[in-house]
Amino acid sequence: MDILDLGKDIDVLINIEPEDLIPLPYPYDDPANEPLIKKLTDDQKKRYEASLDGVIAIGIPKPTTKEEEETFVRRFLSGLEKLLSLENNWTFLQPLYHSLEYCVKCQLCNDACPAYIASGRKEIYRPTYRPEILRRIINKYIKKKHPSLLKLTGSDIELNWQLVARLGELAYRCTLCRKCAQVCPLGVDNGLISHEIRKIFSQEMGIAPKELHESGTMQQLKTGSSTGITPKALANIIEFMEEEIEEKTGKKIKIPVDKEGADILLIHNAGEFISWPENTMAFAIIFDAAHIDWTLSSDLAGYDAVNYGVWYDDIQLARIARRHAEIARALKVKKINVGECGHAHKAMIVVADRVLTGELNIPRESALPILADIVLNDRIKLDPSRNNFPVTLHDPCNMVRLMGIVEPQRQILRKICPQFREMEPHGVDNYCCGGGSGFAIMQSMNFPDWRSVVSGRIKLKQILEVFQDVISVDTKKYVCAPCSNCKGQIRDLFAFYNVFERCNILYGGLVELIVNAMVDIKKPFIEWEWR
Repeated sequence: MDILDLGKDIDVLINIEPEDLIPLPYPYDDPANEPLIKKLTDDQKKRYEASLDGVIAIGIPKPTTKEEEETFVRRFLSGLEKLLSLENNWTFLQPLYHSLEYCVKCQLCNDACPAYIASGRKEIYRPTYRPEILRRIINKYIKKKHPSLLKLTGSDIELNWQLVARLGELAYRCTLCRKCAQVCPLGVDNGLISHEIRKIFSQEMGIAPKELHESGTMQQLKTGSSTGITPKALANIIEFMEEEIEEKTGKKIKIPVDKEGADILLIHNAGEFISWPENTMAFAIIFDAAHIDWTLSSDLAGYDAVNYGVWYDDIQLARIARRHAEIARALKVKKINVGECGHAHKAMIVVADRVLTGELNIPRESALPILADIVLNDRIKLDPSRNNFPVTLHDPCNMVRLMGIVEPQRQILRKICPQFREMEPHGVDNYCCGGGSGFAIMQSMNFPDWRSVVSGRIKLKQILEVFQDVISVDTKKYVCAPCSNCKGQIRDLFAFYNVFERCNILYGGLVELIVNAMVDIKKPFIEWEWR
């Protein structure tokens, strides 16, 4: 497809057909039996821009007048101009310049992109496709005003509202996993460019997925959590978890809340409180047994590590990161520890370094190294035979490829899981679960189907392949995914393909496996059932 097709008046630029997709292994090796992406209704196509690939992630309303079309394009160009100025883009300007200027179009990144490969190499999902469009727009509309701004080459492109809207949707076909940046000899980060396009739409045009903005960062700042959990609701959840811990383990554990001067402020993805409370319970059991001095916070947003601003809007990112740091400082804790949430690692530990300065630059760490210290130094007694079933590990992109936290989780699994096995590839070469960059919570129209059929397809293939010798339902199998968003994506992926019923593969976190192996807990902590 010619890149200029993005601006053509056409019903759908590409269709995703079952025969185009990369094949899956047994028992999904018959494409005729695979679930497909649901078609949009005529009303949805009439109201929203859906001509990219017949899928809607954002839900951009179609302009009704020529004036609305022109305003749409004008606001995009205004945002693009701000994006290229230090005053307005203090977070990512330098790496953005590098990625725009130094790409030599060698296309080495193509074979690293899971969405591009899974789709059957659809041109619009190519990692360099979005950046090429952006460069051409800059050449024609921005560079003439600022000739020394960027040293870009390439032909011009004619803008219309449809091209801009398609580019916005296209920015939400990239999980920002950054495998493209990893393989690039020059470190060009095409995922960052997708992020910056999203930023224009949010900060300048007021357009962002509802799940990330209105029901995400805005709700978190207003009520305390992106899930809607208020401080009062949190108190009830903690009381429930304490009762559950006693019922499941016989241990009477008081979960510390707002303990001033503790060594660690532990912040979870609030999805764990609602969807996977066994994860937060497991942390409490482990920390209690290992005599860790820790606390949770009940302050507004202090108990929710979620920061969806990291995916689409730097202003929202900064607001939440500052809130977390202010809470930690008020509690006088020594450091913040981030639980099993990949994007919270990126937002709070990595990107927040661009936001938190002076007294707010609180030490911030991942929970994985302290868990490894507890397990490897025998600070709790463990019996590996209690985890004697096939276990594989999913590497969350933002803990592993971004931060280099590769070994702690593996050291734990090698010690407590006799049948631990690696996916291929793994470690920093892993593939995204398909739910990265906020995708795991986005439920717009038929976008969840695209997530399962395309962006999560390589991860499903990896999981099926690593268990091929035990794929029968007669054998219990476990995918360890130490990330809340990854678990959400794997849950939806498994439900879409009916994986638990057909293959008996369960998913869950890392701390659940640790507690399951604790010798002083009589009953199995992991319950082998689908939720």
